[in-house]
Amino acid sequence: MRYFIEFSYNGKNYFGYQIQPNAISVQEELEKALSTILREKIKTTGAGRTDTGVHAKKIFAHFDTEKVLNEDFTRRLNSFLPADIAVKRIFEVRDDFHARFDATFRTYEYYISMEKNPFTEESAWQHWRRPLDIDKMNEACKILFEYEDFTSFAKLHTDNKTNLCKMYKAEWAQNGSELKFTVSANRFLRNMVRAIVGTMVEIGAGKLKPEDLRTVIEDKHRNSAGTSAPAHGLYLVDVGYEFN
Repeated sequence: MRYFIEFSYNGKNYFGYQIQPNAISVQEELEKALSTILREKIKTTGAGRTDTGVHAKKIFAHFDTEKVLNEDFTRRLNSFLPADIAVKRIFEVRDDFHARFDATFRTYEYYISMEKNPFTEESAWQHWRRPLDIDKMNEACKILFEYEDFTSFAKLHTDNKTNLCKMYKAEWAQNGSELKFTVSANRFLRNMVRAIVGTMVEIGAGKLKPEDLRTVIEDKHRNSAGTSAPAHGLYLVDVGYEFN
């Protein structure tokens, strides 16, 4: 049987979601806990591969087992996981349903603090030394919908088969001294959101004009875009599926 896990994690202590040699990952902790409880080797497949230090408020993974899981399994699994990983629910899906390939969209949020705030130092980009023009940043957001090739925002030397992404939502909102960027697409390239945010901040700071974003995208080269925003301000907040 195949099961889906809906969970969240604080990425501060992890080198991303995916297992890698000589570095602690969320996937490693999740599989270790599942294997201990079920007393068999469990492999999970996640909805995405978040980078080092990136957080997830809502993410999914799937795994297979012949055992029937009862209603208490979620509580038991949480008791075996560290405090910075929390499982919300576990449910059965059809045997061929895939956490990564069957996802219809992914949504991220990025947070920027416009004032020096010791309470958000580890959860938002502290950008209080220079003001940002949110109107210009939102003007630039509209340009993203004109394109599908986001090579300029992709991490170099990856194994991507395509750099095409369909953008569904991109907007900045301000709540007091905090800025939040919400972006949703059918898929994202590695480092893409952080590279977009870094470029948007250059627009908001007046280093680039909103219309310069077209040149950045059309160059199709990572050096044309801005420096990647810090990882700790980025959160995966939703992954969409058609379960029925």
